[in-house]
Amino acid sequence: MNIAFIAGEYPPLQGGLGDFTRELARALHVIGHTVHVITRQAAGLPRDEVADNIQIHRMSPRWNWLSLAQLSHFISAYHPDVINLQYQTAAYHMHPAIHVLPLALGRRVPVVVTFHDLRPPYLFPKAGPLRRKAVFELARSAAVSIVTNIEDRNTLREQGLSNVAMIPIGSNITRKSLEGFSREAWLRAQHIPPGTTIVGYFGFLNASKGGEDLIRALAELKKQALPVRLLLIGGTHGESDPTNVAYSREVMRLAAQLGVSDDITATGYLDERGVTEALTACDCIALPYRDGVSFRRGTLMAALSHGCAIVTTEPRIALPEIAHERNMLLVPPADPSALAAAISRVLQDDSLRNQLRAGSVELSRLFTWNHIAAETLRVYASLSR
Repeated sequence: MNIAFIAGEYPPLQGGLGDFTRELARALHVIGHTVHVITRQAAGLPRDEVADNIQIHRMSPRWNWLSLAQLSHFISAYHPDVINLQYQTAAYHMHPAIHVLPLALGRRVPVVVTFHDLRPPYLFPKAGPLRRKAVFELARSAAVSIVTNIEDRNTLREQGLSNVAMIPIGSNITRKSLEGFSREAWLRAQHIPPGTTIVGYFGFLNASKGGEDLIRALAELKKQALPVRLLLIGGTHGESDPTNVAYSREVMRLAAQLGVSDDITATGYLDERGVTEALTACDCIALPYRDGVSFRRGTLMAALSHGCAIVTTEPRIALPEIAHERNMLLVPPADPSALAAAISRVLQDDSLRNQLRAGSVELSRLFTWNHIAAETLRVYASLSR
């Protein structure tokens, strides 16, 4: 097949949607398909290039109404069999244009929409319910909607949509071989004192990921005189959602207020090997999602694929694959005291920590990119029946 992805962001721009698109594109190419990625332009990047055997086409720096005409020209030039829009409104600068893409293209080519979340765009002040309606209309006009989790599937079905497929995401970070890696040397390079226990957090800081809860939990752990350091792995904010910048500043102000700023190390952006090293150096990973753990979270998938001992929050909807104390330790959302108690338990119980690590590896096998690519191809194939 000749497949075209539309991605609001794409590496080297930072963001989970772009990383997902790259990994799925790679997996589809390996099994013999031609893959194009249409994304936005950024300073210093070529307009067109081939990377990892993926043909990348960069348009204007911002997504707007002109983007629809540019996408129409692309179709005329490359004749894709299917277009797969990777949707997350922040990746398109909250602009509404992308929501009318299937209608703008008519029946020239089927449009599949992968919803990474159902967050609505910005329309105009006091738009209210119209913003949410724009997301649902995008789903209605799509040939098929793909969601990554049960919650979003249920939301679309409640809107009367039946042509909805659920395909979970995988880890955007490939676990690298660490031959010759020394945890002690790595900690020294980060200026972390020997004997320190490392609690990791991976991904951008935003309100839905419970950054403030994590800082408050760290403060409670320090009151217990535990030699704990919080390791913030990767960049704290992406290049598509400016709200992450403001929120990360709020989190750091809270850390200063609680007197734990010196107990936090931020790595900044890391390549894949760097992420693997950092995750491997951690004694446990804390992911206190405010909306509960979900398989739509790329940060969760990365922690699973690296065999981390994970402390996270109870899912909003029961997920049979998740087993408390077997592959994750679960706490209520927005409860820093419970989070601190769970982290302390994992850090002081070697048997539990080892069980959680083994459980992570076992669970991660359900989310390989080969499986995700095969399921996505089944969706594309259904369009021609």
